[in-house]
Amino acid sequence: MNKRDALKRFALAGVAAASVVLVAACSPKSSSPKFQGIDVTGADYAKDLPLPDQDGKQRSMKDFAGKVVVVFFGYTQCPDVCPTTMSELAEVKRSLGEDGNRLQGVFVTVDPERDTPEVLKAYMANFDPTFVGLTGTPEQLAAVAKDFKIYYKKVDGKTPTSYTMDHSAGSYVYDPKGRLRVYHRYGSGAQALQADVKALLAE
Repeated sequence: MNKRDALKRFALAGVAAASVVLVAACSPKSSSPKFQGIDVTGADYAKDLPLPDQDGKQRSMKDFAGKVVVVFFGYTQCPDVCPTTMSELAEVKRSLGEDGNRLQGVFVTVDPERDTPEVLKAYMANFDPTFVGLTGTPEQLAAVAKDFKIYYKKVDGKTPTSYTMDHSAGSYVYDPKGRLRVYHRYGSGAQALQADVKALLAE
């Protein structure tokens, strides 16, 4: 091999190496946003919500295509965790201005006995009238909760109707393509959620 051929091969190898670097730099993994919550991109659970809403309309994740969706499981008589979470979500939506129209809040009850469609509708209106409340039969909700890895249990009160519900406290955040991307633990705060919603809207 003469000197000219050697230099030519060296130059081609350099171009190939540079191409690999460029491809790596443009790969989805390296361009993914750094989330404030727990990055669960690629998770094989919590894929859909086949439940009726407060108006009796059957819902699924496809209904919210093009929006960032935040899903929370709770119950309307929850004294602290649930109203705090929903208030923070409403705060985030307001803070986004016009982009708030691309954020969908979804509340799934774990207490279908007391959370009738009418109760859910009134509860959603307390935070944002565009938020969707989902319910279903105990069997339907148990199946969805299992898919979402949600824990909930009835805790008896002094009377048959004064019981409370122990339940998982966290929010699932989906990108506009309907893919689960982030999990926010209760207590993360509105600012962290806002940052992640903005990052997903900007993708």
